[in-house]
Amino acid sequence: MKAMISTLSLALSLAVATPAFAQSAPAAAPAAAAATAADADAFIAAVEKDLFDYTVEASQVNWVNSTYITEDTDAMAARINAVGTEKSVKYALEAAKYMNVAGLSPDTKRKLDILRTGIVLPAPTTPGAAAELNTIATDLQSQYGKGRGTLNGKEISGSDIEAEMGNLENTPAQFAEMWTSWHDKVGAPMKDDYARMVGIANEGAKELGFTDTGAMWRSGYDMPPEEFAKLTEKIWQDMKPLYVALHTYVRWKLNEKYGDAVQPKTGPIRADLLGNMWAQEWGNIYPLVAPAGTGDLGYDIGDLLTAQGKTPLDMVKAGENFYSSLGMAPLPETFWKRSQFLKPADREVVCHASAWDIDNKDDIRIKMCIKVNADDFITIHHELGHNYYQRAYNKQPFLYLNGANDGFHEAIGDFVALSITPQYLVDIGLLDKAKVPSADKDIGLLLRQAMDKVAFLPFGLLVDRWRWGVFDGSIQPADYNKAWTQLRTQYQGIVPPGERPANAFDAGAKYHIPGNTPYTRYFLARVLQFQFYQAACKQAGWKGPLHRCSFYGNKQVGAKLNAMLEMGASKPWPDALEAFTGNREMSGKAMADYFAPLKTWLDEQNKGKPSGW
Repeated sequence: MKAMISTLSLALSLAVATPAFAQSAPAAAPAAAAATAADADAFIAAVEKDLFDYTVEASQVNWVNSTYITEDTDAMAARINAVGTEKSVKYALEAAKYMNVAGLSPDTKRKLDILRTGIVLPAPTTPGAAAELNTIATDLQSQYGKGRGTLNGKEISGSDIEAEMGNLENTPAQFAEMWTSWHDKVGAPMKDDYARMVGIANEGAKELGFTDTGAMWRSGYDMPPEEFAKLTEKIWQDMKPLYVALHTYVRWKLNEKYGDAVQPKTGPIRADLLGNMWAQEWGNIYPLVAPAGTGDLGYDIGDLLTAQGKTPLDMVKAGENFYSSLGMAPLPETFWKRSQFLKPADREVVCHASAWDIDNKDDIRIKMCIKVNADDFITIHHELGHNYYQRAYNKQPFLYLNGANDGFHEAIGDFVALSITPQYLVDIGLLDKAKVPSADKDIGLLLRQAMDKVAFLPFGLLVDRWRWGVFDGSIQPADYNKAWTQLRTQYQGIVPPGERPANAFDAGAKYHIPGNTPYTRYFLARVLQFQFYQAACKQAGWKGPLHRCSFYGNKQVGAKLNAMLEMGASKPWPDALEAFTGNREMSGKAMADYFAPLKTWLDEQNKGKPSGW
C-alpha cells in the first residue's frame, strides 16, 4: 500500500512529528475548576498557529531524510521528530484537561478530540522517552529503506525485489528465495527495537487516558473504539464469501501450474506464489488464472506505455490530466520541480510511493521510483488523489487539514483509479478503440480487478489486528511471528513457503510496520472507493455495467467531489460521505455490486472443488 504525508499527520505522529521552531509553546491549561470555554478556544488558536508554522520545517527535514538517507539525515530527522513528539503529547495532555469544560463549541470540542486521539506513537513525559522513541522509529524506517534480499544468491534492492516477485518467469524456488531472504534480512533485525518501541508508546497512550496505543488508534473514527472494531469486522464478514470464492479458484489454478508438491489442491496458498511479497494483491499472477477465451484483455497498460515511448514524467502528466478533466486546477510548478519521480543512482532513498504536503498550502509533491508499468501508472493516479485532496482543504483551520477519516484519503485516488477503464485509455490515446475488450471479456476484466481489490481485503484488516494485539499485550514478543503467521492463515488463507525460525519478525518486512503507519485505513479505502465510484457513475448518468464506467471528463462529478474534499476533517466522516454519495454508512454493498457477475462465475467454476483452508 501507498502512503500519504499530510500536515496534520506530520504534527500529530511520531514518525513524521515536527519541531518547535518559529513559535513558543502555548500556555498550559488553567486548573480544571477555573478553565472556561474561552480558555479552550484560546488554547486551540495558539496550538494551531504553532503547529502550522512548525510542520513546514519538519516536512522539509523528513523529505530530505526520505530522499537522501544518510547517518546525518537520520540524526536530523530523529532530533526534529523528538521535539515534535514532545510537543504533540503536551498538546494532547492539555487538550484532555479541557474536554469536560462547560459550554465548549462543537468546533473546539472536535479539535480537542483530534489533538487527544491523533498521535500515532505517543511518547510519555518521562525525560528522554521522546528522544528514544524517535531514534528507534527513525532507525526502523531507515533499515527498511536500505533493505535488501537475494535472487539467485545475488543481492537485490527493495524496489527490484518487488518487481521480481511479480515476474512469472521466476521459478517457485526463486520466489521462495526472494520471500525468505527479504523477510530474514529486513524483518528479523528489527524485532527487539520494535518491542521496545511498543513499550514506550503504550506508556504514552496511558498518560493520555487510553488502555494502550491500539485503543487510541481506534478512537479516531467518530465512534467508540469497540464499535469501530465491530464495524470493520462486519464489513469483512460481508465480503468474505467473495474472497473465499476467489481464493478457491486461484488455489486450483496454482495447483494446475505448479503441481501438488508446490501448491496442494487444499489448504492455504503458499504466500510467495501470489505475485507480491506480502500476498496482499495478486494481480501480477493474473496470466496464470485468466479464464480461457475471455481472460485475455488484449492489452497491458505497461506495454501500451512502452510502445508509445512514454516516460515516467509522461505517466505523471497523464494522472494530472485526469484530475484536470474533472475541472480541477493544474498542479503547481513546484510539484514538477521538487517531486522525486525516479530512483537516484547515487544515493539511498525510500522508494515506497507517498504523497506529501510540505507547506500546508500548495507545495505538494509525490515521492516515487517510477517504472514504466501498469502498477506505477495506477499508483500515480492514486498518489495524486492525496495531493488534490490536500490542496482542496488547504483553506481549513490547521487541525482540519486532513481527510474526513484516514480511509477517505486513501479512497480518493483509488476510486479515481477505478476509472482507468479501457474507454479511458482510448480517450487519452493510449489504446486503439478497435482493441477495447468486448462484453464477453467482462469476467476477465472483473477477475483482474478482484485479484487486487478483493484479494487485499483480509490483509488490510489483519495488519492492525496484529498490532492491536501487540499493543494490548495479548501478543507477546516471543509470539510476534507465530501470531502474525496465524492471523495471515486465518484471514488470508496463506502460509510462508517454509518453516520460519523462532526469532523471525516477518511483520517487520512490511513497510507500514517499521513505518508505524496505521493500516485499517487501507481496508476502509477498499470499501469507500467503491461507494465513491458508484456515486460518481450515477452522477455521470452511466447506464452500462458498473465496472465499465469512467467519469473522466465529467466536471459535474468533479465539482461535487471537490465540495467533499474541501471539507477536510471539519465534519464527522458520515457527513462527508453523505455530501458525495447521499449515504451515511460505510458498507461493502457497492463493492459487492461491482463484482456480482464475477461472484456468480466463480461459484460456477468452483463447483466440486474444496473451499476454504
